[in-house]
Amino acid sequence: MQRYSILWADDEIDLLKPHILFLEQRGYDITPVNNATDAVEKCDEKHFDVVFLDEHMPGMSGLEALAQIKTNKPNLPVVMITKNEEEHIMEEAIGSKIADYLIKPLNPSQILLSVKKILDNKRLVIEKTNLNYQQEFRKISMAFMDDMNHEQWADIYKKLVHWELQMDQPDNQEMGDVLDMQKTEANANFARFVIRQYESWLNDTKAEKPVLSHQLMKRKIFPELGNKPVFMVLIDNLRIDQWKVIEPVIAEYFNIEKEEHYYSILPTTTGYARNAIFSGQMPSEMAKTNPDLWVGDDEEEGKNNFEQEFLAKQLRRNNLNIKMSYHKIKNMEEGRSLADTVNNLFQNDLNVIVYNFVDMLSHARTDMAMIRELAPDESAYRSITKSWLLHSPLLDILKKIAERDVKVVITTDHGTIRVKRPFKIIGDRTVNTNLRYKQGKNLGFDGDKVMHVTRPEKLFLPKLNVSTSYVFATEDQFFAYPNNYNYYVNFYKDTFQHGGISLEEMIIPVIFLTSKNV
Repeated sequence: MQRYSILWADDEIDLLKPHILFLEQRGYDITPVNNATDAVEKCDEKHFDVVFLDEHMPGMSGLEALAQIKTNKPNLPVVMITKNEEEHIMEEAIGSKIADYLIKPLNPSQILLSVKKILDNKRLVIEKTNLNYQQEFRKISMAFMDDMNHEQWADIYKKLVHWELQMDQPDNQEMGDVLDMQKTEANANFARFVIRQYESWLNDTKAEKPVLSHQLMKRKIFPELGNKPVFMVLIDNLRIDQWKVIEPVIAEYFNIEKEEHYYSILPTTTGYARNAIFSGQMPSEMAKTNPDLWVGDDEEEGKNNFEQEFLAKQLRRNNLNIKMSYHKIKNMEEGRSLADTVNNLFQNDLNVIVYNFVDMLSHARTDMAMIRELAPDESAYRSITKSWLLHSPLLDILKKIAERDVKVVITTDHGTIRVKRPFKIIGDRTVNTNLRYKQGKNLGFDGDKVMHVTRPEKLFLPKLNVSTSYVFATEDQFFAYPNNYNYYVNFYKDTFQHGGISLEEMIIPVIFLTSKNV
């Protein structure tokens, strides 16, 4: 077991010998000094894992020593010990980034707790997390054997996300591998559930069904309209785990009123799912009623160029005569421009902001070696999402929105999954390029671990010709053609893709916020 080294500076250090002996008996090496000057010198001479520093000592004070120690060794944990409970002293010590603050008289348990909190915190948290997950593991696995509904599947996914975030550190690899296997098992069962239920969600009026993409505005957003402006912020490709890592940033400025979810339609792509959100229609309905706005897989132009027009039509169908704005942010400059003019939006009833960064990240990760290095796994992918938000114009926009009495809804159009296993498929040149779903005629494949849709009209999907069918990848698979198979597999394996069936792609967040400081 690792032995930790502690420097303890106190002008009455001789009176603290019982406390020092108590710590030494528990495996800690203590270096005692009786003044702050010696404490600073000792810190320069050798390594310590933590410093106990008395605030009031003759000559150099503890606060003065703290400043010098932090200048030379900013990452060295320092515990300030004082008889003085004056608020300004506490604030100065805390502002200097102390690790803990103890008030005399001290007792041994109090000291031991502080040491463990600083030095053994990571190990203790990992041990407790692993123990708790082991107890939960069986419950989750048993649930797979039940005939779960869409709400229960969402609960299972949120539990898996919770444990994934709890174990999100490299020192916890063993249980992380167990969790990965359980997520894989969950996705296999979830795919079978969706294949069984999806058609009834769309066609059976009596079926128990989740809110789907084309119902999002009517069921979740329009009811929020009223006496306050509503801002709908759609961050493309945002998964529940990514929401959870940016939640603390958002919570500094907003009260989180409700954390809900909905299900993306198939295919889980921007062209289908996001258009369904803003039109309030399924893809085949859009293609039929708005052929001038719908762009199919066989056309080269952008698939989401008419979201504002789709939204305007949906508002009219629902007899909502409101003032509305729509902004799509595709790059940093567009984000800064909106941040500069956001004050003009408060006169509107509904403001829709579509932010494309997370989607660009997933595609850039596929195409650029540098991004692949930055986001090699799920943990890094989440970390980049948080780092982006902290330094993006979107956070500036949200801060300005938070200054006013408004409602904010943060949501997305679909998630994304890290693909690992290739699935061979054959198609002609007219087949679309997406790695998680294929649309075309005469699609050839072996195996049943996909969702094969031979009657697209049943799922309200457009048909380019009489024999058009769709094939959706499940779990962590991605489609690969036999030609140049090895190159193709090596290029796309371990990239983040969307379009198919998985917990990550289909079960996605919709978060309701109100301004905190209004």
